[in-house]
Amino acid sequence: MNETSLIEFHQKLEAARAEIGKVIIGQNDVIDLALITILTGGHALIEGVPGVAKTLLVRTLASVLSVESSRIQFTPDLMPTDITGTNIFNMKTQEFTLIKGPVFTTFLLADEINRAPAKTQSALLQAMQERRVSVDREEIALDPSFTVFATQNPIEHEGTYSLPQAQQDRFMLKILMDYPDEADELTLARSMLNRASPESVLASGVVQPVLGVGELQTVRDTLNEIVVRDELLTYIVELVRRTRKHESVLVGAGPRATQAMLLASRAAAAIDGRDFVTPDDVKALAVPILAHRLMLRPEYEIEGLTIAEVIRQLLEVVPVPR
Repeated sequence: MNETSLIEFHQKLEAARAEIGKVIIGQNDVIDLALITILTGGHALIEGVPGVAKTLLVRTLASVLSVESSRIQFTPDLMPTDITGTNIFNMKTQEFTLIKGPVFTTFLLADEINRAPAKTQSALLQAMQERRVSVDREEIALDPSFTVFATQNPIEHEGTYSLPQAQQDRFMLKILMDYPDEADELTLARSMLNRASPESVLASGVVQPVLGVGELQTVRDTLNEIVVRDELLTYIVELVRRTRKHESVLVGAGPRATQAMLLASRAAAAIDGRDFVTPDDVKALAVPILAHRLMLRPEYEIEGLTIAEVIRQLLEVVPVPR
């Protein structure tokens, strides 16, 4: 990547971060992970308690990047056709007309995805993997930039259905949205007094689009010019393979995790203004990309070991390229 295009690319990303930050306060790491997801053409699983702006994040991203968005509230009675749409017979024309579901958009917020049964959850699998959906045996293409942001509440388990491991693997990374720190929460409180809540800021038009319609794919293509050295590629592969050999891990990460790590580290480098990937990019993304793909053995879970701790152990033992 030449220096001029790198500077322009970095400036666009910095502008996007700044505009999103007008609404999403105190969640800089979350914003970066969301941008990485979008830039790499992946999908993200967002986990956090109610009220930490999971829904607002997706709406803001769509506004800043000039794309359409839609939302599906997952419930136990949600049917697959509520997501994909269905053909309805038109009495006037004597023909079937496709009524498109909310999946026909660019950014899709699948709110509380774990509240719907497996049959309904699976309606998203083809869309996520192939960016196509099947309606009455007809395959229809989705937007090339179609991205799913699926949310789930980590503290509620009643009336929920755990996502199968195969479905979790479809998500490039998992974003943990925690409570804001005290200073940021105080800023939020003051904004409410000034009638400048995050929701009203987004609705008021203060947030400006950074990309024009259709520019997202052009920005994505730029990532192909980010350099990844062979020794760093070997480091990524070794790190993923070690997850399958750790004594506490029942199911390790598959090849899709290697691909995700490679793509995401390129995006992280670009956000940081570099045209090359460093080991620190890989380390910073290890937990978001690997954690939801691993399963611990029950005896280690009982002892209180966490997946994040296992990943940190692996980062300490896998040789870092110089």
